[in-house]
Amino acid sequence: MVSQRINHPSPERAPERRTAANAISEDVILDAATRLMSTIGIRRTTMADVARTAGVSRATLYRRFPNVESLAAQVTTREFARIAAAAPVTGRGATRQAMIVTMTHLVREARRHPLLRRIIELDPEFLAPYLLQRTGRTSRSQLAAIEHQIVVGQQDGEIRAGSPRRIAATVLQMAWSFTLTGPVFTAPDDVDVLDDELADLLERYLRP
Repeated sequence: MVSQRINHPSPERAPERRTAANAISEDVILDAATRLMSTIGIRRTTMADVARTAGVSRATLYRRFPNVESLAAQVTTREFARIAAAAPVTGRGATRQAMIVTMTHLVREARRHPLLRRIIELDPEFLAPYLLQRTGRTSRSQLAAIEHQIVVGQQDGEIRAGSPRRIAATVLQMAWSFTLTGPVFTAPDDVDVLDDELADLLERYLRP
């Protein structure tokens, strides 16, 4: 009798099947982390919060990310990549104009993004190392993309001569300045005027 119960459990007492850790999409975790960090900030977000919101176990989460900082870095990288992917694309013959359109798009959308706004409001120390001490994955990716556009633009005669690396670094510094500190010097109702000013500045800097 006992052995029958062990070997043939009733349906209502059957053990629950758990989804294997490697079957869970990383986007599910990143989506949950993005929602939390865009609402309560990075410091207030815990791994337990993310696991609960994503509907995964903490063990599964820790197998993917060692801590909140690494998760936040991956979240910001993905969000900036999404902004870049949505940038309008112009014809190859107008490489300088294409760069200007792309950079103003990146700056405008990054400035409006709820995650970046929350970081600036609640967790500015998260950005400090990437602005003062080292480049992060996002900045390195952006720098490489800008440098490539400059090389093509120089070959087409659309962009002035000079070290593509140095020009790219200057362009990226302009973009980050307009993204992070531009709103400090501009009235909230006029903040989008910054895009026109950045476009004019880039045009003057890049043209031959």
